[in-house]
Amino acid sequence: MSSRSITLSDELRDYVLETSLRESEVLRRLRAETSGIPMGMMQISPEQGQFMALLVQAIGARKCLEVGVFTGYSSLVVAQALPADGKVYACDVSEEWTSMARRYWAEASLAHKIELRLAPAADTLRKLLDEGHAGTFDFAFIDADKSGYDTYFELSLQLLRQGGLVGIDNAFRGGRVARPADRDPDTAAIHALNEKLHHDERISLSLLPIGDGLALALKR
Repeated sequence: MSSRSITLSDELRDYVLETSLRESEVLRRLRAETSGIPMGMMQISPEQGQFMALLVQAIGARKCLEVGVFTGYSSLVVAQALPADGKVYACDVSEEWTSMARRYWAEASLAHKIELRLAPAADTLRKLLDEGHAGTFDFAFIDADKSGYDTYFELSLQLLRQGGLVGIDNAFRGGRVARPADRDPDTAAIHALNEKLHHDERISLSLLPIGDGLALALKR
């Protein structure tokens, strides 16, 4: 028994991956290719992806939302976990990075489960509301520009059903959220959102030490 979370050393993380990771070959190759490109560090960790897939299965999700696609790992890991009639609405602005995502989605024979909308995410989320999707999503994942996180959270909350989950990535910002003297504008935006979530009565909350920190909120 421990009164606090254990520090995840490189040795222990290797153990976690060796004894629990069930990553498909397509996901493994996507992760490997992404790690070799500029900004490859933006990709979520495989253990976080597997955790998100487990959450999606646990809540019986069929309709998911992603804000920030990058090269498509998180979209693909969620799509793999959805039932045959499941769908991911994926929001991004980069044709360059999402072209890699599309290639792997097609290779995994899951492109039909992922609808990519290339436009500023706030515009896409508002359009989904205008199209009548309010209260119909089961799961949302936010991993995009940090200054927009609060807006993305508010719009995603409107799109989620009661009992739906939203995961907010980079909640730790490499530990900078805990250092007031080390808060750049993006870190300040994340810190402000963390504080807001802590007191938000519309949700149940858990801030998890996985990856770079994952804030997990359930819509009440």
